[in-house]
Amino acid sequence: MAGSNSFQCVARAWAAHERELLAFLRGHTGQRDTAEDLLQEVFLKAMRQGEGFCTLDNPRAWLFQVARHALIDAARLAKPQVELPDDLVAPADEERPPVDALDACIQRQLPTLADEDRDILQACDLHGQTVRAYAEARGLTLPAAKSRLLRARQRLRERLVQACQVRFDAQGRVCCHQADGGCG
Repeated sequence: MAGSNSFQCVARAWAAHERELLAFLRGHTGQRDTAEDLLQEVFLKAMRQGEGFCTLDNPRAWLFQVARHALIDAARLAKPQVELPDDLVAPADEERPPVDALDACIQRQLPTLADEDRDILQACDLHGQTVRAYAEARGLTLPAAKSRLLRARQRLRERLVQACQVRFDAQGRVCCHQADGGCG
């Protein structure tokens, strides 16, 4: 059975290298939980390789390359968090730029999009997943995922223009929309 054989290839390589991969990831993250999460990602990618994993000349090198990429992706997605004091005063109501005020309209329009469009927009644009990670997770090529994202953005833009009456200035930036209470 082909699936069983590929699982055995991954299991053998995993048994041989899991500890050193975890040590490598922990050394770079400084956090055991984060390192274990990344280790799971590496394992899943190895499993997705299926029979292709069994044909690798150097499974250890492949696993470490995937681990390095997981570290890079995690670093790109990491956002520094700062503790805010309890006595922090909320800023006075400042007028938000029109493009920032589109959030409510976007939330109303996302459910009206096709599942495929909504999925990639939420993953990449709203949750910060890289297009490469999105493509790998869904078995797509990177160019196919980029094309899908571009088309989904265009369809969302068309919906926003129609449903929220979004208008653009001479530089192509959002100048106003229905939620503004009128455009000047």
